[in-house]
Amino acid sequence: MTAMNESGPMAGNAGYFSHLPQVSLPFEMPSQPLAIAEMADLFGVTHRTLHFYEEKHLIAASRSGGMRVYDAEQILRMAVINACREIGIPVVIIQELMEELTGANSQEEADAIFHSMLSRRKRELTADISHIHRQMLQIETLLTAEDDGTLEIAKPAVIILNDVEKRCLALMAEGYSAPRIARSLDLPFETLRAMEDGIIRKFQATNRFQAVAKAVLLGMVPN
Repeated sequence: MTAMNESGPMAGNAGYFSHLPQVSLPFEMPSQPLAIAEMADLFGVTHRTLHFYEEKHLIAASRSGGMRVYDAEQILRMAVINACREIGIPVVIIQELMEELTGANSQEEADAIFHSMLSRRKRELTADISHIHRQMLQIETLLTAEDDGTLEIAKPAVIILNDVEKRCLALMAEGYSAPRIARSLDLPFETLRAMEDGIIRKFQATNRFQAVAKAVLLGMVPN
């Protein structure tokens, strides 16, 4: 998340929209509504991005003399949106966040909803870091094996996967992270992790990348 000015106003402070999470603003709150060009400059986005957020009902512009303008509430909503986008939160998740915030009955509840989403994102990023690290190690292993001419397939006698495991393996082969696979298969994260570990064991592999490599060489997933 972009560094914020601790002395600046806070999204969610009394006097503004009380049920938005508290996100520090890197600027002084404008005393007047902002025209679209000013809003874009303030957040470092394009006019098209603001139009897109309007289409997704994340912000709303009003009119002043035929010009699109954004009031204080919309500026604060944009601050939350911008913070989410900077840490890679998809727009669809931001939409869900905003919908959930409409039911918040207090500032504390709004902050708790926001912090819960941030915690989920942190877990996803942690899993992605581990995923990337394992991929790098597997690349090094494969490169070394190819150079030495020692790449072999330890083919198990029988590999039996149920339908869900086959779908999981296919998503693993496409490079999906564990959290993303869990969402795609509508499974709890812990259940997905156990399934992935089971698939790795069935291929007598030490990690998901060896399992996928063996599955590709055995013709069980497309190359």
